[in-house]
Amino acid sequence: MSGPVVRVDGASPVPPYEQIRTQLAGLISTGRLPEGERLPTVRRLAADLGVAAGTVARAYRELEAASLIRARRGAGTRVAPLPAPASAPDPARLAHLARRFVLEARGLGADEETALKAVRDALRGQGPWSQSSGSSSGHSGSGPSSGHS
Repeated sequence: MSGPVVRVDGASPVPPYEQIRTQLAGLISTGRLPEGERLPTVRRLAADLGVAAGTVARAYRELEAASLIRARRGAGTRVAPLPAPASAPDPARLAHLARRFVLEARGLGADEETALKAVRDALRGQGPWSQSSGSSSGHSGSGPSSGHS
């Protein structure tokens, strides 16, 4: 896998597995990680991010349960075909996701306009996660942009 970078912010109130799951789900759903793209092994991504293998394994299990990735023995973990879009987003699920975002954005010290700009950028496929270099964050780690296994 090359390109987008996943990061874990140790100071965030959001658990590391959820940060990984959310970022990968976003990259998959926006097409930045295309169908069939091979993800790093659990151990490789854990080492790249500086987290326990169980943390990445949990994120991968949840992504697989959501049908966003497929893990096959001998073939690795790959991005699954995107499910057919729902006719309308579930308002309760959307509200839940918004509350989680607001909680983390406030934890980072973002004001309303900054948070709204981040959402607009994300909807347009723009933002720091779209950079292939790791220069925009204080947290180091190359994330899934490095290496296959």
